Amino acid sequence: MLGVTGSTGHLGGRIARLLAAEGVQQRLVVRTPAKAPQLPGSTVVQASYADGAAVRRALEGLDTVLMVSAAEAEDRLEEHRTFVDAAAAAGVRRLVYTSFYGAAPDATFLLARDHHLTERHIERSGMVPTFLRDNLYADFFPLLAGADGVIRGPADDGRVAAVAQDDIAAAAVAVLLDPGAHAGRTYELTGPAAITLTEAAATMSRVLGRDFSFVDETLEEAYASRSAYGAADWQVAAWVSTYTAIAAGELAGVTGDVELLTGRPATSLEELLTPGG
Repeated sequence: MLGVTGSTGHLGGRIARLLAAEGVQQRLVVRTPAKAPQLPGSTVVQASYADGAAVRRALEGLDTVLMVSAAEAEDRLEEHRTFVDAAAAAGVRRLVYTSFYGAAPDATFLLARDHHLTERHIERSGMVPTFLRDNLYADFFPLLAGADGVIRGPADDGRVAAVAQDDIAAAAVAVLLDPGAHAGRTYELTGPAAITLTEAAATMSRVLGRDFSFVDETLEEAYASRSAYGAADWQVAAWVSTYTAIAAGELAGVTGDVELLTGRPATSLEELLTPGG
């Protein structure tokens, strides 16, 4: 039996459904059991990342656990550390963690720094890690645009190798079906090409049949345009740093890790958006 977190979300839900289709027994660890998917061979237990005692009880007896990174929050790093410590205390031997592409202490994308610190904490825990470093989700590109179809942000003409969530899920399942073969490995999961946001907008316009465009903002404009959302300062800074990371070229690397793990090429943005593609 595998332990799987995040099954009520987009990525974790995809992974859990694929594992169920493979006949894998799963223990789905969720904050809200009523929202958990009903899958054959699965049991549901309640635990939030911040509740170490509940996490320990939920993971006892499991050898391998998928840790989907928690929802963005100011205290997410502390939640991650609590979960990791509880998993180690429960006797988990292998932890597969969904991290972020280019996770580093000085990453331009601010949340990638938290992923780096989470990786280091896992490495110190005594568990054997596998890190799946996902680039930006290509699925979310249409959501970057406002009601007018314009994507705004200080990305300049930087490129991003955004990856489809289905590709991440398939890669994660390949790892979870044979975790020993991927022990201690780090995979950088990207799309098949690095594209600018102008190119992304052109692709979305062509495939989705409505006009999209990209407008490069200054930092001052970016912070001002997001102030209307009423989000906390850390959240706004994280949003803006997504674009400055693209401008800095830190999300432009293209790898073959999706194909290495899944046996098929990574999905392009056009393929992702094309109905039946």
